[in-house]
Amino acid sequence: MPTAQPSLIARDDTFFGVCQAIGDDFGFNPIWLRLALPLLLFFNPVVTLAGYAAAGAVVFVSRWVYPEPRQAADVEAHAEPEPVEAEQDWVRLAA
Repeated sequence: MPTAQPSLIARDDTFFGVCQAIGDDFGFNPIWLRLALPLLLFFNPVVTLAGYAAAGAVVFVSRWVYPEPRQAADVEAHAEPEPVEAEQDWVRLAA
């Protein structure tokens, strides 16, 4: 039985968990968002903070409405991959 997702706000390694949640939901490394945030803050801090707050509100509502949306995908990701027979054919062809 999968465990519940940890609260992104209560974790020690996130600042409200907005970048982490967006990265998890869309399947990319959240470090890219964390690197873009200070750059955008330099150019237009008001719009950047407003966008971060809006994204935080969307993440909060989505986590409240769908508390564990990725259970099925996590189970599939931890499944054992089946062996590939094509590797043996390639070795035979190369010899």
